[in-house]
Amino acid sequence: MCKLSMNQSYFLFSCETGVTRLTCFLHKNIVLHRERTFNTAMWGILLTLAVSSFSLVVSAPQNDGGLDSLIASLTGTNSSTQAPMADAELNALISDVFNQQPTSTTAATILGTDNKPKQPQEDCECVPYYLCQNGTISDNGETIIDIRFGFDDETSYMGASWGKCANYLEVCCKPPDRTNPNEIITPPPIARKGCGQRHPNGVGFRITGDKDNEAQFGEFPWMVAILKEEMIGNEKVNLYQCGGSLIHKLAVLTAAHCVQGKQPSELKVRAGEWDTQTKDEIYPHQDRKVEKVIVHQNYKAGTLFYDFAILILSEPVNLVDNVDLVCLPERNAVFDNSRCFASGWGRDIFGKEGHYQVILKKVELPTVPHSECQNKLRETRLGKYFRLHETFMCAGGEPGKDTCKGDGGGPLVCPMKSNPGTYLQAGIVAWGIGCAEGGTPGVYANVASARDWIDEQMAFNNLDNTVYQPQV
Repeated sequence: MCKLSMNQSYFLFSCETGVTRLTCFLHKNIVLHRERTFNTAMWGILLTLAVSSFSLVVSAPQNDGGLDSLIASLTGTNSSTQAPMADAELNALISDVFNQQPTSTTAATILGTDNKPKQPQEDCECVPYYLCQNGTISDNGETIIDIRFGFDDETSYMGASWGKCANYLEVCCKPPDRTNPNEIITPPPIARKGCGQRHPNGVGFRITGDKDNEAQFGEFPWMVAILKEEMIGNEKVNLYQCGGSLIHKLAVLTAAHCVQGKQPSELKVRAGEWDTQTKDEIYPHQDRKVEKVIVHQNYKAGTLFYDFAILILSEPVNLVDNVDLVCLPERNAVFDNSRCFASGWGRDIFGKEGHYQVILKKVELPTVPHSECQNKLRETRLGKYFRLHETFMCAGGEPGKDTCKGDGGGPLVCPMKSNPGTYLQAGIVAWGIGCAEGGTPGVYANVASARDWIDEQMAFNNLDNTVYQPQV
């Protein structure tokens, strides 16, 4: 979760390279043209000289003046001794020989025949280079937005803090547990009140002095971590990928950008996690393998349109105090100007200086109306033509509050207006412009816009699609 912000840097290499290539291309073609023309002229001169030389051998001797006259007739110059030619005269000679206009050494432009800089045509507009794609101003943010993904320029081990050790091959971890696993308490099944039940005072105990926005243990029982299993040497490790939310004992809702292209066999879901570096929590977490990955058929990487995915688990989780389901909103529900919560283990600040969180964090955010959010985003590097897709919603814009890298796929939950004790998942953490930069809201996949698709996928996989319906 984000508290601070950093400036985003831009890469200008491609722009400079393009100009260099253009200059080289023009120079190369001019030189080649001149070489071809010059070679043609020289072959003519040499052939004439050869014929003339043969004639000189079989005819009477001639003086040097005759040869000079021959050369002069071929080149169009006077055979008398002259002072060295000035640049202008040399250019004129080149023009005569090659039938080209003289090239000024002080030309102000590369293209065109005049010395005036080329002006843009009336049907185009000058914009930053990164906004122009295939000759058209980008209005969807592709290649510009900062995707909330937890696995980019560094390995995101679950429970490891990178960048805190002098040796770049080392990570900062707590010592191994000394707790006997047999002493871990397994909570009994709970008498459920339905989905969406947040525990603001925690489960079993309450932490105090939570100035760093730590969530209480079990406060968001639907929160899960999506992990990727890999072998590092001879050891199997869990690489943190993204967040997600339980919508069924056998199903997790997350962002498509987190799991697209991944095989079910390499993923697993951890429910009931809180502190990633200890097993001393009063109730254990539950790990489940993934049997199936379902990505929305209209998902578009880069722009993140339709950024929805469902993971079907190999076996159901046990619904207990720290593991439970979130409720989903009705189709096209609106949450404008609500106070909502996002949660995750993502970075505290944007960029390499940011660290992933050990304890689950939460941040309270206001939702922002779609049109207002679009206007805010147009004030950023996205430009004034940016259009916020209908499958997105926004939240945030308050100083120092935002989701960040690594929070992707996690839920944004809002209280029901008719029953504030029950929470609906309004959004899925998707992307933003940096983290908490300049009052710009973060962007979330709009769950209400995908409610029909979610119901269809659940029914297709023989799963009850009423379990995430809130009780009235």
